[in-house]
Amino acid sequence: MPRKRPGRVRTKNTNRREALKLSSMAPEDFNVRPGEPKSIACPDCRTWRRIMGDKVLKIREHCISDKVAEGEKHVTCPGSDQLVVIDIDVRRWQARQNRLLRDAMPQENRRAAQQFYKPRPAPAAPVSRIKAEVTLESARQSYLAHRKGCTRCVGGQHCTDGGILARRYVLALNQEPARREAREEQERQERRTARKQTAPAVRKAQWAKHGGKAVETANNRCAGRIPGSLSEFRGPQLPLAPKDVEAHERRQAELGKQYAQRKPAASAA
Repeated sequence: MPRKRPGRVRTKNTNRREALKLSSMAPEDFNVRPGEPKSIACPDCRTWRRIMGDKVLKIREHCISDKVAEGEKHVTCPGSDQLVVIDIDVRRWQARQNRLLRDAMPQENRRAAQQFYKPRPAPAAPVSRIKAEVTLESARQSYLAHRKGCTRCVGGQHCTDGGILARRYVLALNQEPARREAREEQERQERRTARKQTAPAVRKAQWAKHGGKAVETANNRCAGRIPGSLSEFRGPQLPLAPKDVEAHERRQAELGKQYAQRKPAASAA
């Protein structure tokens, strides 16, 4: 691959003007993007020209007219060999240019500056690495299921996961007597607590706390009630008849019509 020849100034002549600062020009009148040739719109002829040089930057010598090959006279532009000073923050200028280009682009062609991709779900952890409550039955079922589907676990040989499951099953098998004894002890404690709560002395204390002569009298009073009599809990504010008799009768008639219309459909079904 041929080596890229760096741009360099072939003459030390200048147009004897004060150096042109990019901060005094419009941001869209020059291009100083990294990795691209530097160029600028000549302030005199308003045509885009290369900026030559690495340390000392100057506008390349050019003609006022681009039609010299067509027979027009060659007239050097006064902006040729103009010194240029980059006194701006290139990163900030580049970010602003990108924003301007994005805003000028049609809405249907825009895309987000940063693409967000949905992360792929992590693969499920093997059964041998799942940390859960290990019982004798769960360890046994996990070990047998792995042995049934694994082609590397043959005879007394185990793969990595099979060996972990086998050791877990043996450990659960050795711990089962202690667990059974702990469960029996817990059941004995629960039965002892239940007996204490139902003891006669405890029941007597509960009756003494929630009972008494007033409660006993209320429980033992079983007075008969005469049919048709009003309860003593019925307040005087309870209405015995509707306020608007005509509206009540009209509503009852509407309900009767609705029931009559619904009854034939129910019988037909």
